[in-house]
Amino acid sequence: MTINVGDKIPESTLMHMTEKGPAPITTAELFGGKKVVLFAVPGAFTPTCSNQHLPGFIEKAGAIKAKGVDTIACLSVNDAFVMGAWGKDRNAGDKVLMLADGSGTFSKALGLDLDLSKMGLGLRSKRYSMLVVDGVVKQLNIEDAPSGAVKSGADTMLTQL
Repeated sequence: MTINVGDKIPESTLMHMTEKGPAPITTAELFGGKKVVLFAVPGAFTPTCSNQHLPGFIEKAGAIKAKGVDTIACLSVNDAFVMGAWGKDRNAGDKVLMLADGSGTFSKALGLDLDLSKMGLGLRSKRYSMLVVDGVVKQLNIEDAPSGAVKSGADTMLTQL
């Protein structure tokens, strides 16, 4: 079952890279009492993710945060080391929090997991973006295909804020 607008984000623990190494962050910590834009990609360093999806949110971070968003977060079914390296490679800095859903547990709980085993990629996340206010989904934009990044892109999210 896929999460819908009006649903509460399920409890889960994700990982992110810090100066001291990988660190956990719970969904309660991430979303509780905050306005968060979360977008997910099928894989770090993949073409559409690296050339379109992540750069759009980095470029528009100021405009998105000016609309009252506390955090912009990028999620992928990769480990924290990969997400940290990808964030550095793309100069995400403090504009986008790079989150690792290493085992795909959170993506499965949302019903937004994607099996790309036929392409040699295994379990991944569908490409989507969502606006979450105090743990409740207010907007949800799911791409029809993993190669698309318009419905879930930064420009679309900006129009929804």
